[in-house]
Amino acid sequence: MNLESPKVTIQKSAQYIFEQLTDIKNFEKLMPENTSKFEVIDENCFEFGLKGMPEIKLVKKSATPTSEVILGAASSKLPFTLTAKIDEVASDSSAVQLFFQGEFNPMMAMMIKGPIGKFIETLVHNMTKL
Repeated sequence: MNLESPKVTIQKSAQYIFEQLTDIKNFEKLMPENTSKFEVIDENCFEFGLKGMPEIKLVKKSATPTSEVILGAASSKLPFTLTAKIDEVASDSSAVQLFFQGEFNPMMAMMIKGPIGKFIETLVHNMTKL
């Protein structure tokens, strides 16, 4: 299952956005209002919970300076990645888009497609809070 967020333009440099996204504690600022838990495990891992959904642990998998940050599920039960692509528009402006890729059976994909789509849309729109 592949989902894409809308692309948003943020009045910050690509370097700034990259630095913010590689510091995982900043993801707390991006979380939706219905977040019931957010806990930093270490500098590469955090766990969060949304009301009515199981808690998810994300690990920073890789980072390409100023252009991409990839997070992935810490558990192999729900294998997925969340990729942030950062494009420099100008020295003080960047475009950011999130991509969710997961391996789910058709029934699970049908159940989570809507909530995950809304979740990544919220994350990308909250990037202005960084």
